[in-house]
Amino acid sequence: MIQSIDYHAIAPPLILALFAGLVLLLDAFLPRRAYVRQALGAVTLTGVIAALATVVSQAVRAGEPLRTFCVPEGLLGSSRAAIGALVPPDAASAAATAPGATVPATAAPCSFVVDDFTLIFAGLALVAGVVVVLLSATELSREDIPVGEWYFLLLCTLVGAVALPASRDLIMLVVALELVSLPVFALTALRRYDGSGSEAAVKLFLVSVVSTAVMLFGVSLLYGATGTVYLDRIAHALRATGPGPGSTDPGGAAGVAGAAGVDGAAGALQQIGQVPPAVVTVAVVLVLAGFAFKVAAVPFHAWAGDVYEGAPVPVAALLSVVSKAAGFSGLILILVVALDGQGATWVPLVAIIAALTMTVGNLLALRQRNAVRLLAWSSVAQSGYILAPLGVRDGEAMSASIAYLVFYAAMNLGAFAVVMLVSRGPGGGGLDDYRGLVFRSPPAGLALAFFLICLAGLPPGLAGLFAKIVVFRELLGTDGGWLAVVMAVNTVVGLYYYVTWVVRIFTPVRVPALPAAGAPAAGRTGTGERAPSDSGTDASGTARVGTDASGTSRDGTEASRTGGFGTAAPGGGGRGSGWLPAGVAVALAAIVAIAFSIAPQLVLDLVPAALIAAD
Repeated sequence: MIQSIDYHAIAPPLILALFAGLVLLLDAFLPRRAYVRQALGAVTLTGVIAALATVVSQAVRAGEPLRTFCVPEGLLGSSRAAIGALVPPDAASAAATAPGATVPATAAPCSFVVDDFTLIFAGLALVAGVVVVLLSATELSREDIPVGEWYFLLLCTLVGAVALPASRDLIMLVVALELVSLPVFALTALRRYDGSGSEAAVKLFLVSVVSTAVMLFGVSLLYGATGTVYLDRIAHALRATGPGPGSTDPGGAAGVAGAAGVDGAAGALQQIGQVPPAVVTVAVVLVLAGFAFKVAAVPFHAWAGDVYEGAPVPVAALLSVVSKAAGFSGLILILVVALDGQGATWVPLVAIIAALTMTVGNLLALRQRNAVRLLAWSSVAQSGYILAPLGVRDGEAMSASIAYLVFYAAMNLGAFAVVMLVSRGPGGGGLDDYRGLVFRSPPAGLALAFFLICLAGLPPGLAGLFAKIVVFRELLGTDGGWLAVVMAVNTVVGLYYYVTWVVRIFTPVRVPALPAAGAPAAGRTGTGERAPSDSGTDASGTARVGTDASGTSRDGTEASRTGGFGTAAPGGGGRGSGWLPAGVAVALAAIVAIAFSIAPQLVLDLVPAALIAAD
């Protein structure tokens, strides 16, 4: 049998994979020159934009969803086929009453499907990838990171992030998820002679290995219980067995002949009927736990703070948005497509996990004095908000979660972009280093304040407000009132640390003046009287910070930090060394966040109620 391949369907991950190989080859054969770093970054950015253009072309086309890697027609057609197809109930009944009759094939199971769900997550991953590539160009202006390996691993991560939402069988789902995760270990530790990065990589590796093992155990149980790896076939087989109170088709023998993949419908029913319902329940719990590790949901969240702080800032942004979006896409596919009939098992669990995640994440963020760690625990809390709609199992719950994820991605990427800029100067790690940022660098200060206000859900950052309204509306419209109350309390808690950070940005820095050369120490005159201080504020209320002849400010920081985005590259690179790509990333994120604040319908129209194509 010859399996046809739709290259238009697989074009985005294929383009990314080809450019990943191209970057690796160019890095191996080009001479070690300064321009090679910029050239490899440009090639990587071109590949991401080309893949994004292909996703746009798939979105604007009319017609049915694109499908490929499907079971060949020669293996379909009867209830005794090696791999069956889904059949309507009336056809199954006719086959049962007419001995020897064949059941017609109505749909071939496919491993790769490009529908609205796939396009939204692929577009989100690639747009976020553009921002991460720009941040990487700023990070790689330092000489201690191998450029070719960095961009190769980054493109490999994006390949997995684009392929995962299109996966419709368990094998491809697991492979794509690991393709998202594995390159991040190396990216985290790629900065040479950095002990914190190596420690973060080891922690991320151990956590990911455990989560993968747990998830694979659950996946193997699902396969053993149903005899198929295709998500829609798993759903039909589990409905037929009726293992739990959530089953919506307890007598559904209709889909078993196609879902089980064994010799005949009677044999399938006999095989599946022997599986204890507890096995399916354990499989659901293990798969949910495995994905909870990937999205840093409580109680599988402990790795987030140390890994985000130890990793380079672009990798932290990658984990916060791209990896999280990929994890949620896989989780939604498993729950909504494969385990739809097991809602009574996983819906309460998801609701409890969502409540714990938003509460613990916000409480831990309250204690942070480091900018990246605060964003890490804030990201954990945001995962709870994204999970909340899935905890009520309404028809539009999935759409509410995806809409919140799109809003969150723009806001969080912008915050990480500004942190990337500020961290390149002396200090830049603690929240106190952001005090007076709006006076030293108005663009960076105003941008960061806007992103934080958006994350808090306060005007004028209406993007975050609309994101929370979408989730609240979903919770209040169903039986999730208690979860809405938990989310409301946590939203108030989150206001504190976001607003506290914003206040620091707008607080002038009052630096005491240092005595001039030859002047008496301790600020006293030769007669023993205290000399008048020239510190304080000028007529405009801005702190007066002088500089000496070498261009160093009196508080010990470089004078070049007071201009542009307030970032000086290590080693005296100054403003002209690498800050421009990160500045462009800040501008892009700000434009998107402002657009979402002015016209939130851009997202709400993008996420329709029915996203996943029916097979």
